Amino acid sequence: METFVKFNPMKRFNYFISIVLFAVLLNACKKDKPGNDPDPDPPNPPAGEEMILPKKQMRAAWIATVYELDWPMGAYDMAAQKQKYIAYLDKFKQLNMNAVFVQVKGMGDAFYNSPYEPWSVAIKGVGTRGQDPGYDVLKFMLDEAHARGLEFHAWINPFRIATRASNATPYPALHPSIQPGWVVSHEKWQLYNPAIPEARQRLADIVKDIITKYDVDGIHMDDYFYPDPSSAGVMVSDATDYATYGAGYATIQDFRRGNVDKAIKGVYDVIVANKPGVVFSISPTSNFDYNKNTLYADIVKWATEGWMDVVIPQIYQHSDFGTRLNNWDMFNNKPYLMVGHAIYTDLRPTPTQLANELNLIKSKKAAVGSLFYSAKYLNTETDLVAKIAEMYTSPAVIPFLGRAVAPDPAAPQNVRIEGNTLKWSTSGNVRSVVYFTTDMKSEAKILTITGSTQADAAATGFYSVSTLNADNKESAASKATKK
Repeated sequence: METFVKFNPMKRFNYFISIVLFAVLLNACKKDKPGNDPDPDPPNPPAGEEMILPKKQMRAAWIATVYELDWPMGAYDMAAQKQKYIAYLDKFKQLNMNAVFVQVKGMGDAFYNSPYEPWSVAIKGVGTRGQDPGYDVLKFMLDEAHARGLEFHAWINPFRIATRASNATPYPALHPSIQPGWVVSHEKWQLYNPAIPEARQRLADIVKDIITKYDVDGIHMDDYFYPDPSSAGVMVSDATDYATYGAGYATIQDFRRGNVDKAIKGVYDVIVANKPGVVFSISPTSNFDYNKNTLYADIVKWATEGWMDVVIPQIYQHSDFGTRLNNWDMFNNKPYLMVGHAIYTDLRPTPTQLANELNLIKSKKAAVGSLFYSAKYLNTETDLVAKIAEMYTSPAVIPFLGRAVAPDPAAPQNVRIEGNTLKWSTSGNVRSVVYFTTDMKSEAKILTITGSTQADAAATGFYSVSTLNADNKESAASKATKK
């Protein structure tokens, strides 16, 4: 006869729970024992986790052509000129710079075929302006820069036509299109007279000619407005100009500032009206009072009125660099702030000073880069160049600085790793930025900025991709992909 045992569900449940707890405790003890395998590689980052991206920066150098300071430096053969210029660009790329500022109008002359000013005397070195070099110098320079992923900013001096040592030397003949009444000839400086409306209009016309004929990324002015009497020698009085044009100005000093104001606004307006994607930058001295009361350049007013996109003070004073940078860090990106650095022999910093200055700029939210004066010293000041290379170990994205013209960039799609290759797809006229890090808690670095849709991914770590449009607007970066 069979014996039946009554089923007790509670006892069965308790037995199951005991088995599970025993297994958990056993596993925990095993993990605590030495000699077990280490934890596996960190998992892919949680969905939506973003990399810490590096700060955007413009990194550039001035190439001065006046007096042939940087170029062509005695190279009057076309092939030699081209090679010398290309060597500069290759140096910039080696140092992970991303822009070049070339002086294309320094002395009432031009490094392109201009209807307003003659070819520069520096092109052919024959002592006479107006000698055609046989090639389009500006187009060559621009194309070579763009071919290397460098922006090209056309550097112009607004008013200066010529200089001389004294009255004993005559000034060069004026271009046939220049009315003598638009010009004032001081003892050592000859310039377009800022007080004359036609002279100011001529400056705007020159800028319009450049930006409509050439695909430059920017128009740039240095710090020469009204001349400093200490360099211009005996000055010609402008009392007659004040009597003729000065109605509404309380003083002749206000009148001079007003003349430069009108010139700057005229250039800004012609850029916005004809090619708004072009960035307008000005590089004054770092001394506000000197700018306003000697050069009659009211930088603060231009910033307040929005007449420039980037201001680049020449902070060449290394002992109080931080103080001066703080003084200029006032505009909250209206305009954007870059810094001009002297790396030439007379005013050069030490490598440690330069490193400190670059780090200070990086720490300022509104500061967007550095501009070095001048290019030839990147070939001679080897300790400073080594420090720049140490600070700029990977490429940088130029921030959006001007006016939006291109469509916003679409984020890359289908970002993936196949073997040792990172691949993705893009749409529209964009470049791609590839970021990499081995640790999602650390700042990523840029591996490349490219027109391609693939990049090397041999290293173990995390990769992300964004896109850039022609305005340097950047899309959102893709979610990190682990290799």
